[in-house]
Amino acid sequence: MDRIFRKFGLSGKSFIPMLIGSGCGVPGIMASRTIENDRDRKMTIMTTTFVPCGAKLPIIALIAGAFFNNSGWVSTSAYFVGIAAIICSGIILKKTQLFAGDPAPFVMELPAYHLPTIGTILRSMWERGWSFIKKAGTIILLSTIVLWFLMGFGWEGGSFGMVEELNNSILAKIGSAIAWIFAPLGWTKAGEGWKMAVAAVTGLIAKENVVATFGMLFGFAEVAEDGAEIWGNLAQVMTPIAAYGFLVFNLLCAPCFAAMGAIKREMNNTKWFFFAIGYQCGLAYLVSLCIFQIGSLFTGATFGFGTIVAVAIIIAFIYLLFRPYKQSKTLKY
Repeated sequence: MDRIFRKFGLSGKSFIPMLIGSGCGVPGIMASRTIENDRDRKMTIMTTTFVPCGAKLPIIALIAGAFFNNSGWVSTSAYFVGIAAIICSGIILKKTQLFAGDPAPFVMELPAYHLPTIGTILRSMWERGWSFIKKAGTIILLSTIVLWFLMGFGWEGGSFGMVEELNNSILAKIGSAIAWIFAPLGWTKAGEGWKMAVAAVTGLIAKENVVATFGMLFGFAEVAEDGAEIWGNLAQVMTPIAAYGFLVFNLLCAPCFAAMGAIKREMNNTKWFFFAIGYQCGLAYLVSLCIFQIGSLFTGATFGFGTIVAVAIIIAFIYLLFRPYKQSKTLKY
């Protein structure tokens, strides 16, 4: 893989973190420690979470079931989108002064292999199981409680208290305040854009929250992992093009809080941490915008200002992809 990865600015060692990241982004990010070159390691950390992890699979199943009749190409394309994002990001970032330079050569010392013992296997199972229990019992549980409060309370009838109409809740007010940010992505059908905005934001806490949040917003106490109960409701508030853009946004944007914590630890620098998160969210937003604006042209939409912006983004992307390489400079902290 080293020869292939070097063609788009990464070391062959970057393959291992990305492979691990297909299961969970946290160990994938931590696996970047094996890369000695600081520039390559930081770039690997920034791009590893583009590979769909296990927590993103329910979102893929939700969109595929609600809008595309459970078509297999949706899940397949999700992985191709992640791979394309890694390749394009590697090429573009390597041409900047921060990441310029030849990738580190692929040299790896393999330790002696030993047959694992029962104790080692059980200890490894306990560590991973306990890690999930802590995540489910703290981050996910706390976010669910906060969502319940924001959904159940608000201003109705001139006073603050529990509300019967969801549109009067605190969550609806917060969602409506930020919904305009995602309007160019097509999350505005039937005046329910705030629900997509809220689901996307809760996805930053834990990607598993996206389906559960939709279930709560559509009045379901419990939903299946693929959200089959809300397929009909979701199809009424998003077009298929906007839904696929929503999927891509959640695939490419900043990962869950646990993975963001891993990025912060591995970067060991606040400036680099925010740069990585900003790059991921910015890329996700621009790609989702282009998907909706250009895709809508093929479904009868008119050529407007949003389309002009999308075309300009594509032209800028092509320029960044094929422009000459920059000379290497020392990283600034």
